[in-house]
Amino acid sequence: MAEENKYRFLDNINYPTDLKKVSEEDLAVVCDEVRDLIIDIVSVKGGHFGASLGVVELSVALHYVFNTPYDQLVWDVGHQAYGHKILTGRKDVFHTNRIHGGISGFPKRKESEYDAFGVGHSSTSISAALGMAVASEYKGEKERQHIAVIGDGAMTAGMAFEALNHGGIENSNLLVILNDNCMAIDPNVGALKEYLTDITTSQTYNKVKDEVWKLLGKISKFGPDARSIVQKVENGLKATLLKQSNLFESLNFRYFGPIDGHDVNRLVEVMRDLKNIPGPKILHVLTVKGKGYKLAEADQTLWHAPGLFDKVTGEIIKPVKKGPEPPKFQDVFGLTMVELAKQNDKIMGITPAMPSGCSLNIMMKEMPDRAFDVGIAEQHAVTFSAGLATQGLVPFCNIYSSFMQRAYDQVIHDVAIQNLHVVFCLDRGGLVGADGPTHHGAYDMAYFRCIPNMVVSAPLDEEDLRNLMYTAQLPENAGPFSIRYPRGNGSMVDWRKPFTKLEIGKGRQLRDGNDIAILSIGAIGTEAIKACNALEDEGISVAHYDMRFVKPIDEKMLHKVFQKHNKVITLEDGCLPGGFGSAVVEFMADNGYTARVQRLGIPDAIVEHGTQQELYNDCGYSAKHVVAAAEELVGKKVTAA
Repeated sequence: MAEENKYRFLDNINYPTDLKKVSEEDLAVVCDEVRDLIIDIVSVKGGHFGASLGVVELSVALHYVFNTPYDQLVWDVGHQAYGHKILTGRKDVFHTNRIHGGISGFPKRKESEYDAFGVGHSSTSISAALGMAVASEYKGEKERQHIAVIGDGAMTAGMAFEALNHGGIENSNLLVILNDNCMAIDPNVGALKEYLTDITTSQTYNKVKDEVWKLLGKISKFGPDARSIVQKVENGLKATLLKQSNLFESLNFRYFGPIDGHDVNRLVEVMRDLKNIPGPKILHVLTVKGKGYKLAEADQTLWHAPGLFDKVTGEIIKPVKKGPEPPKFQDVFGLTMVELAKQNDKIMGITPAMPSGCSLNIMMKEMPDRAFDVGIAEQHAVTFSAGLATQGLVPFCNIYSSFMQRAYDQVIHDVAIQNLHVVFCLDRGGLVGADGPTHHGAYDMAYFRCIPNMVVSAPLDEEDLRNLMYTAQLPENAGPFSIRYPRGNGSMVDWRKPFTKLEIGKGRQLRDGNDIAILSIGAIGTEAIKACNALEDEGISVAHYDMRFVKPIDEKMLHKVFQKHNKVITLEDGCLPGGFGSAVVEFMADNGYTARVQRLGIPDAIVEHGTQQELYNDCGYSAKHVVAAAEELVGKKVTAA
């Protein structure tokens, strides 16, 4: 919580109505105070950092000028919205941001009426705001404003352009604010970035645009003729800049800018003018990610979400280590990619704007001609990979599990139907922690196992991940192949150990026992191992099977399990409906076995944010829940794990 009476203005600002009481001359001070509060809280509580610092002035100006929540404001991507949350009733609980039971790290409709649309994945804002604008037009709410703030690379996604294409033909009150900071988590890539740079640096273009701003500064004097006057100026502008046409104006959006996104008074002035211009508009705002914290400005990727840090020195505080710490799954992926690519010159790496997040940046640095960041464009990433595969290459397409949902049609239509050799590496499989429901990788095992030709696998540990990656790229395994693994660390890796070719569809027995069988898939099997140890200590004999493959599932092993056991627990860090446990029960039914099966995993519900262990407990599939399920099935009371 903010220190009492620390801030001259912010202490008295809880909602936009309070903000509007501040004089325009003092808005810059308000911005400083909002920025200080973000730094104070994130440094000791963690969370996203650079993105929200970059839009403090924009956040203040929007709530100062517009009548929120009646005027509807959509943030894209959502981790830009910390300042927005502070100004809309959540200042005193901002210290609970992303903490179990606290407020979400993203805008969320059920959390506040000021959060017009829930966001977490990028590039949805223009579509959502356009839908709101068209609805307002239909209901006769002619004065209602609808603002989409799109930034942090979100304009690189196809969905944003689909929305612009539609929005240009709707005569509705839609204002798109392009927060241009040249960054997603990593630096923006692609032709659009170059185009925006050209607009920013074009002297001719901006000279003429300055004339438009002079006109807009006097817009209130024009009264009902404002629209026709602005249109005349725009027509003259288009004629003057015929050789350098504007992409957005070609889509029937009136383009304004670029302007300094850190000049709060200029932003207020411009936004007031834009309120009086009907129809679709785009305001190009230039900002610096991490603005106001020098280290975050200097290394914007590192400070996207740095964890805890000393706000004075900038030292990032890392947990105290007890001995060597195992590597993250993502780093094992990145290093293994380079290792495999050196052995197989057909291997290529693809990611949609997550090179540092998934560690493909390691390959991009060492083999820049063989690794591609395609921008926030999951659909394109998959079909681009399919195109590579048609030419005999072996693309490893790394997409976070929850982001892969956006490319599901391409996986089926462009990869599976054509049986192409694309290896999907699904990072952040399972519950991811503080990012919450928009980022949990809950559904991939269920939505992939129903696709023909698809191999669906999940490693127990990092060594298993390396061997699955090696196996997936072998010529005899040509075809769609998915490997899902969690966020975080697993076990130590012996990098000197040679790769092992795994048999597709074959699991392994980790422990033998007579009273009950536990079948696990993926890294959540470590919870099963803890439970097995506790059960064995209490005299319950447990057999534990690491199935490794959801599809094809190890039927030989399942026959062995059900011939010996009539009490079975399945454990998965994925959704129960249609997931791994469902596959086991389907096998049991199809083959005439009868047994008591207890399925543990993510329930048919939206899971909120918290640490991974807190969420395993909430969802009922931590080690202690495995123990409880076993004691119920066996009929013996044991000590909880």
